[in-house]
Amino acid sequence: MSHPASLSPAELLKVCDETRTRRSGPGGQHRNKVETAIVLVHRPTGISAEASERRSQAENRQAALKRLRLKLAVAHREPAGSMSPSELWLSRVRGRRLVISVSHEDFPALLAEALDRMRGTGWQMAPAAEQLGVTTSQLIGLVKKAPAAWVSLEKHRLNAGLAALK
Repeated sequence: MSHPASLSPAELLKVCDETRTRRSGPGGQHRNKVETAIVLVHRPTGISAEASERRSQAENRQAALKRLRLKLAVAHREPAGSMSPSELWLSRVRGRRLVISVSHEDFPALLAEALDRMRGTGWQMAPAAEQLGVTTSQLIGLVKKAPAAWVSLEKHRLNAGLAALK
């Protein structure tokens, strides 16, 4: 089964409840008169994200989707599955280096795969990195790009009796 963070925006919207609402803040009268804020709730997990900083519903929907995918990657764990990395993961690895920007659409899916793999190794970095075909420092770097993921990883490692990472 694939991780919900790896779903396309259209597929993810199909399993979400969307609420439109008003929010206060900058944006003038238009923002206060029209329900441009978007709140998305992923029905299977209950994880939610919202966006209200734009004056357009469509732009706020895109921002909320991006935030939801990242929240799902950090908070929802799936079984690691096979020992081999996904095709998406392999397409981003160049000589044991992982090439991905935090703003890239694939980032949440790759982060979710890495965290699922780490969970499968008891939150130990070296075995997870070896299974994913990257260096340990590349795996740590991936997680550090998302502060919420870093906090979550450190919490899981602490609960597993492992030392904090640097």
